[in-house]
Amino acid sequence: MTNMTKIWRGVIPAITTPFDEAFEIDLVFFGEHCQWLIDNGCSGIVALGSLGEAATLSLGEKHDLLKTAVSAVGERAPIIAGVSALTTREAVEIARIAQGVGCQGLMVLPPYVYAGDWREMKAHVSAVIGATSLSVMLYNNPVAYTTDFLPDQVAELIAEHSNLHAIKESSADVRRVTALRAVAGDGFEILCGVDDMIVEAATIGASGWIAGLVNAFPRESVEVFQTRDWELYKWFLPLLRMDTVPKFVQLIKLVQQEVGMGNERVRPPRLTLVGAEREQALATIHAALAIRGMVASSVLSPSGFSREGPGTSHDR
Repeated sequence: MTNMTKIWRGVIPAITTPFDEAFEIDLVFFGEHCQWLIDNGCSGIVALGSLGEAATLSLGEKHDLLKTAVSAVGERAPIIAGVSALTTREAVEIARIAQGVGCQGLMVLPPYVYAGDWREMKAHVSAVIGATSLSVMLYNNPVAYTTDFLPDQVAELIAEHSNLHAIKESSADVRRVTALRAVAGDGFEILCGVDDMIVEAATIGASGWIAGLVNAFPRESVEVFQTRDWELYKWFLPLLRMDTVPKFVQLIKLVQQEVGMGNERVRPPRLTLVGAEREQALATIHAALAIRGMVASSVLSPSGFSREGPGTSHDR
């Protein structure tokens, strides 16, 4: 395994983008959040993903977020830039910005809005993959983006691009892991992109997890990935399922707020949860937090990780 492929292993948060009361990015807290995630055992960070509300960010904001993450983490862990755009030209520009600020990898998505045929989607992702020398992870999420990169198509891309080293597989079909392994070989890394399928995916060979609830529970996420412990997974599942619904951004940010690591603000057109929907989410969160200490003491392995989060509210 080369040094470039090593970055695609372990628990890698798809980090959220924090906003202040004016809905401007809170870069100070963003840097602190990056450090906290790495301090608690995460092996890298993906910024500008769907959970990071990338579609609401300007190119300048994307530059600043990536630069802040690289500066905050230094050489401790790789920073990976999500690359998503309406046009191929803009996607290529984002990839080059990422390389320019010191990112070590790219997570490449199909274009927003337009879901073309294989010839068009191959041309788009190939342009982005070839725009830099960075290691690339393809993002396959047919549920959200309609485009489905099938195993034979992924194998075709691997054969044509020496820097395509991984795939984030979010089809929610655990059989895809084995199908991809069969055509891609052992040197290609397969990462789970669905939070409530991580134990199943890891059991059959996923080498990493691009995770969502890790933004609030990094230690628990690392532990469940490494051990596949059923008691911990059972405790975690009601929270992990928040990653698999349309309002996953609002829900995960609400979880962060309740553990004191962030706030629930989202940029329009998203709005924060209200009414019964919010109360139900809070009930799930508080039920999990009520027994967190008991689960932690009986399941989590001894380490220097922060057990109860930062202990203070980070609402800027």
